[in-house]
Amino acid sequence: MSVEVETVLIEPLDALHSERNPHVLRVGLVVPQSGALGIIGPSAVDAALLAAHEINTAAGVRDRPLELVLVDAGGPPDRVAAEVELLGAAGAVDVLVGFHTSDVHRAIETVVAGRTPYIFTPPHEGGTRLPGVVCTGVDPLRQLRESIGWLTEHHRLRRWALIGNDYIWPQAIHRVAGGLIAQARSSVVYERRVGFGAVRAGLDELLAGLRVTRADALLLSLIGRDLVDFNRALRHAGLDRILVRLSGSLEENGLLAYGGDDTGAMYAVMQSFASQTDDRRLGLAERHRALFGPEAPVLDAYAEGLYDGLHLVAALAARDALAPHGLAAAVRSLFAGDPADTRGAWARSPLGPPPRRVHLARAEGLDFAVLP
Repeated sequence: MSVEVETVLIEPLDALHSERNPHVLRVGLVVPQSGALGIIGPSAVDAALLAAHEINTAAGVRDRPLELVLVDAGGPPDRVAAEVELLGAAGAVDVLVGFHTSDVHRAIETVVAGRTPYIFTPPHEGGTRLPGVVCTGVDPLRQLRESIGWLTEHHRLRRWALIGNDYIWPQAIHRVAGGLIAQARSSVVYERRVGFGAVRAGLDELLAGLRVTRADALLLSLIGRDLVDFNRALRHAGLDRILVRLSGSLEENGLLAYGGDDTGAMYAVMQSFASQTDDRRLGLAERHRALFGPEAPVLDAYAEGLYDGLHLVAALAARDALAPHGLAAAVRSLFAGDPADTRGAWARSPLGPPPRRVHLARAEGLDFAVLP
């Protein structure tokens, strides 16, 4: 039976102009509702509401319930960062959790570092973080290290192309991928990055480049709608059955949006997939259906990361460890510390602490088959 939980969400203007209740822990939920990643926004909001519901029905954090302030992270980086900075400066939020593009992430980091704790949950570009900023996803090396070597050997690939959007994360992905491809005794024969929303206008050039260079493998670091448009174009051109493709951003909602893939040559590498049959994934799906009903959007890897990010906030708050300085050390302790010591902090999470792993999966129609 579905349960109404819409009241958990607060608009930023309401958060700014309403009186703060000191007995509430208010979380700024910074996720895309528009823009390049807008197609996966509904899944993310569901996951955050599920986590907040679980925390609040477990008496909150030290009897403090969670409230979520929803900030649309789909706009230009400076605009999103300005809205987040305003919320933090006004004391309208206690902590930030979210996923968005890395250029938005960097802009937010600059304005909140050292003041408002900020947990960024998707795959990220790597590098060091400013005080009070923690990334819980995987960096490019960890995400690609095993998959590029395995695909190159398994499919006998020799000529890789790299196509992505033109911002921080794809740039880092391409740098790491180039080294891994060389280690696998293959080579990069074509590389292009395009601006958000520019894939359709540049399709002729991109497809011609793949043909002229005779690439047999393609690493896609396009995201959201651009990734959907490009995969549709590859299918129309017949290149989807020629190229072995790997994406570090394709999840179930994106696969569904471009109509699925039955070529046996589309792979994705993420921290989780909805088709996994382990107890944790099955438990997450069951709890999601119980709260939102069977027609709710699938919880993809981005959504699961956000779900775990909210439970991480509750675990940190339970230990009085949400201060920006020392946040990174507190997070490391919760993920890698003595289970006997950290079990109490994760008590509000029915699924426990998130696993630290990466999976390679092959698209099979509208779903993914996770490889052993």
